[in-house]
Amino acid sequence: MTLSKTIGIIGGGQLGQMMAIAAIYRGHKVLTLDPVAACPASRVSEVIVADYADVEALRTLVERCDVLTYEFENVDAASLDAVADKAFLPQGTDLLRISQNRIAEKNFLKKAGVGLAPYRVITSSSDLSDYDFATKRVLKTATGGYDGHGQVVIHDEASLAQAKVFANQTDCVLEDFVPFDMEISVLVSGNGRELTVFPVQENSHRNNILSKTIVPARISENVAEKAVQMARKIATDLQLFGTLCIEMFVAGSTILVNEIAPRPHNSGHYSIEACNFSQFDTHILGILGEPLPDIQLHAPAIMLNILGQDMEAAQTFLAKHPQAHLHLYGKAEVKHNRKMGHITLLTEQVESVGEF
Repeated sequence: MTLSKTIGIIGGGQLGQMMAIAAIYRGHKVLTLDPVAACPASRVSEVIVADYADVEALRTLVERCDVLTYEFENVDAASLDAVADKAFLPQGTDLLRISQNRIAEKNFLKKAGVGLAPYRVITSSSDLSDYDFATKRVLKTATGGYDGHGQVVIHDEASLAQAKVFANQTDCVLEDFVPFDMEISVLVSGNGRELTVFPVQENSHRNNILSKTIVPARISENVAEKAVQMARKIATDLQLFGTLCIEMFVAGSTILVNEIAPRPHNSGHYSIEACNFSQFDTHILGILGEPLPDIQLHAPAIMLNILGQDMEAAQTFLAKHPQAHLHLYGKAEVKHNRKMGHITLLTEQVESVGEF
């Protein structure tokens, strides 16, 4: 058991908030760095109000904390390197750089030997000249993309024109659009010596934003085991500390890795109620180098994202399902497509629960 530590979290959104809660339950103090004073994590931790790339603010965070972590992958790695001489950041910045850049990510995953959709690197619009529409493809900017931003599915001249605009602005990856049966994800946590893995999760998206997660995923044991082994290989190659999410596509018996996220993930929120340890618990244990538990699923579960436009529908859902668990993140302003919270429902009847 690690005695009380001060944990610094870079990023004060809902992930930082839930990380902080997990740390506080274990007797640790939390200090968060975020540009917004009233960020969700401010409800449970002290906040240093500064930009994520503010080196002086990061130095202050380092001086006051025993260990650092980050809640999302768009933290500036160079700024963290600038304070690396005094910071204890078990996850390191190599993992950040891999997950921040799709080209670096593809190179890493290819080296790890996991399945990937066919792709090529695009460095300018000239790489898209004489484009062949016979194969459906999606162009993704190498950096800065999330929840569908920085992406365009190329299917006609208009979408190709948009892709060329992206390609002239930044390096991109052009992926074949692979028909798939299901999107899944696997959460794995590490402490530098050992790994623990969560059940395979089945994910549904709406407008490129996660809408619903079902656990366990409705796939065969063989496919689930293949996904878990793939996740273990990636985590082992990374010498993982903390929680990592690997997003994948299932096409028949084939699994293709889509991307990795070096942190707890939206699709893993169900674990707070549905598992013996949550993804946030194992993240904190992992970055502190503590032993990791085997994960047990108490019951099948469904997690529903609550976006800004879903607030009324979520209230109706809760009235019909009083046994559901509500999490609201305390964001000051309700906006369309903004993640305001989530609901987790433990149920054997996953097919009967729709989306908002």
